[in-house]
Amino acid sequence: MGPTPFLTAPPMPVPSVGQAWLKLVQAQVEASLVELLELPDESRLDARWTRVLEQVREYVLRPSRRVRTALLLAGYCLARGSAAVPAGLWRFAAGLELLHSFLGIHDDVTDRAALRHGGLAMHHLLAPGRAGQDLAVVVGDHLFARALETMLGSELPGAARASQFYLRVFRHTSVGRYLDLGMSPLGSVGVRQSLRVARLKTARQGFCASLPCGAMLAGAHTGLQLRLARVGDQVGLAWQLKDDLCGLFGDARTSGKSADCDFMLGRRTFPVVVAWSRACPEVRREMESLWALPPERKNELVRTRARRLVEEAGGRVATERLVARASSGAERTLAALPNPNGLRDLLRSLVGQMSHRMS
Repeated sequence: MGPTPFLTAPPMPVPSVGQAWLKLVQAQVEASLVELLELPDESRLDARWTRVLEQVREYVLRPSRRVRTALLLAGYCLARGSAAVPAGLWRFAAGLELLHSFLGIHDDVTDRAALRHGGLAMHHLLAPGRAGQDLAVVVGDHLFARALETMLGSELPGAARASQFYLRVFRHTSVGRYLDLGMSPLGSVGVRQSLRVARLKTARQGFCASLPCGAMLAGAHTGLQLRLARVGDQVGLAWQLKDDLCGLFGDARTSGKSADCDFMLGRRTFPVVVAWSRACPEVRREMESLWALPPERKNELVRTRARRLVEEAGGRVATERLVARASSGAERTLAALPNPNGLRDLLRSLVGQMSHRMS
């Protein structure tokens, strides 16, 4: 595959350009994913593994907007001032998708989630119960290895450095994930601590690293990399806080993930901690008792009450305001970026579309 033109259609309004860019990225990256998952060296190892690889392909190729890879490519093109994409960059982008598929598989095991991208989570696909969880962890490890193999083998100048940068960011996500999973009783978690965890978890979505990583692969100067990293941080925080809202107020039919998953697992996410900090002692005690209940006792009546308490104490509104503030910060940073061939406008369109992830 040679360099791919950015757009061949006539000039369109910026939102339409962003949608066309996403469609191009989806098609090109998914074509690369199909190629990467052929794996002829594994085709005859065992019939059981062959069946698993078919399930892995179905899982990885489920419909997705591929936003993080679109941001990677937008960062590259903005830094280059050109919309031409070399073949190696499509492979690198596909490697990032495999890396996030690995994370998604492991996250779904720890979250006890049933859904991913509108289909069954990997551990539910492979086997029931604990066996499926164990097998999914191994499949995730396989995708992690394939992702690094792909990124480092993309033959792009700077691929090793960019991969190292991306993985360093991922280390921070592990810290955030650990703190998220191992949080102590509700009353001992402060608002600042909860926001720190949310910021650490933003990197897990890949938005913080994708833009500067693309610029790095293009050989951009440090100043542009830092500004793109700032955009990614702000967009990522908005995304993560929306995800926290989705984990309590979400709808599996629109979000593609299990609704109420954070509450069911007793997570002390940002909207919950803010609500607790603003509540009167009586409401605090009720929240503590609800969040401490085992999952099997959190029926629909309990979940409805939990949502109402968070909403009435201002946790939802406070989180939505912080989302708006982070989104506005990203917009201001974007406005100061260069705009060669309208590529900054493209990036603004992508960021705007991300803001509509949860209505």
